[in-house]
Amino acid sequence: MPETEIRPARPEDREAVLAFCEQTWEWGDYIEYVWDEWLHDSKGILFVATIDGKPVAVSHLQMLNETDAWLEGMRVDPAYRQHGLAKALDDVMLAEAMRRGATNVRLITESANTIAISLIERGFFRKIGSFGLFRAKAETVPEKRQYGLDTPQLATQADIDDIINYLNTSNIFPAIGGLYYHRFTAYRITGDLLEAKLRAQQVYILRRWNRLDGLAIAEPQEGRYGSQLSIGYIDGTTESISLIAYALRRQLTDIGIESINAYVPDLIMVRDAFVGAGYEWDNKIFYTYERGLI
Repeated sequence: MPETEIRPARPEDREAVLAFCEQTWEWGDYIEYVWDEWLHDSKGILFVATIDGKPVAVSHLQMLNETDAWLEGMRVDPAYRQHGLAKALDDVMLAEAMRRGATNVRLITESANTIAISLIERGFFRKIGSFGLFRAKAETVPEKRQYGLDTPQLATQADIDDIINYLNTSNIFPAIGGLYYHRFTAYRITGDLLEAKLRAQQVYILRRWNRLDGLAIAEPQEGRYGSQLSIGYIDGTTESISLIAYALRRQLTDIGIESINAYVPDLIMVRDAFVGAGYEWDNKIFYTYERGLI
């Protein structure tokens, strides 16, 4: 019988892993770009599954904080699928997450990946949100008519109570699991996260009729496609979301950023607001799953 082992990845596993990841999508895979980062991750661990010493599956576990674990990058060599490797990797990663003190674990998968979804749901994960990734280039966008304070502004510490109260009564916030997305990783929106984003000047608010009517959390990032502004959370009425989406797109040139992407909740009114603001979408939907570990 073949000997199966699941162990921490080693530098010499790289070539074999990248070889079976070549055809993940029509353009390849991102694993080669994050291999070194994941291999040396001080807050996580990269696992490989081997058969007779040959790496045939890989997955990464990261601790986002003391209690939240994140799973990503699950890949199985097509020649070794249906051998129970994905479940075996999941079991090892969940055990490792608990050993590290995690009480919740989350992951993302594409809605069309029915095989992965079946495995995830059999593992007692529940879907807590869904989104589409929208993109736009930096270019001149026609100005929207402005009415008084209908222009989003950077929030300050003085706005924190209004922001928290707004989220507590929001319909969008619970619909997406109360999560903020960055680089396809989901973070719980907590008071600490909001405080950090306020200090970094990454929270935009829109006040209309003397009240908070919309907000977005967006941060710059560098990647394979150049500089981007990433909108990881957005909330508000349809018109307010549209105004914020336009405004953030218009400011790209001024802040020296080439493009913008947005993790848009899978809600018709939010998607329509971004399409109306000139963002493009490939019609792919991603699901976020969560499992409690206690």
